[in-house]
Amino acid sequence: MDVSIGTEKQVKLTRSSTDAYGIYRDSTAAKQGQEIVMKCIVCLDSNVHKFGLFDQKLYWKCQNCEAKFLDKCDRLTASREKIHYLQHENKIADKGYRNFLSRLKNPFALMLSKDDVGLDYGCGTGPALAEMFREDGFTIDLYDPFFFPNKSIFGKKYDFITCTEAAEHFHNPFTEFKKIDELLKAGGKLGVMTTFSTGDQAFENWHYRRDPTHVVFYNERTFRTVSSQFKWNCIIPFKDIVLITKS
Repeated sequence: MDVSIGTEKQVKLTRSSTDAYGIYRDSTAAKQGQEIVMKCIVCLDSNVHKFGLFDQKLYWKCQNCEAKFLDKCDRLTASREKIHYLQHENKIADKGYRNFLSRLKNPFALMLSKDDVGLDYGCGTGPALAEMFREDGFTIDLYDPFFFPNKSIFGKKYDFITCTEAAEHFHNPFTEFKKIDELLKAGGKLGVMTTFSTGDQAFENWHYRRDPTHVVFYNERTFRTVSSQFKWNCIIPFKDIVLITKS
């Protein structure tokens, strides 16, 4: 990744080595205290600044959409990321997990018609939400880049898409939301569930940040900014729940 410092000088961020956990380590200009100008991975705005160095990991904050995100060089490798996901115990029949997912499903289902066809985008190893929708009579496809890499979905259009506990794993959120927008029919619905970011002071010790696969953190303003960019109608009925209608 090439980024520029205050002048036009370019600094190359190299992936020179990895530690035992597969995390990229290097002595980048950013970690040495130099100011680097880069674009937000969520909204593509250039008003992005170093937010902090926590556990030897560099985080950035966008002043436009307020997203916070992990530096590219501190992400897990794909193989280590997959291993981490395989440790999750998200069982389809687990009542506690289903109750958790119901925070999105219940209000989102009220926006749908029974003949609507949907997609669970980033469904993970245990697509419980998709099964819950199927039990209610909906048809829903699955997509996950690691566990259900069904690329045929990109040739379809959907009435609704769910994205639960997946957006925080997006390495390129703007690109992912663009894909989702292209997958949705006009008037289609998108339901997102992700834990909203803490305030700045609490971020360092926030448990959600400490998950090594969580690389981007959103709040209400983030989703309202993204919705404005894609001309979506955005409703946030509860914390961590975002309900969107495509124009």
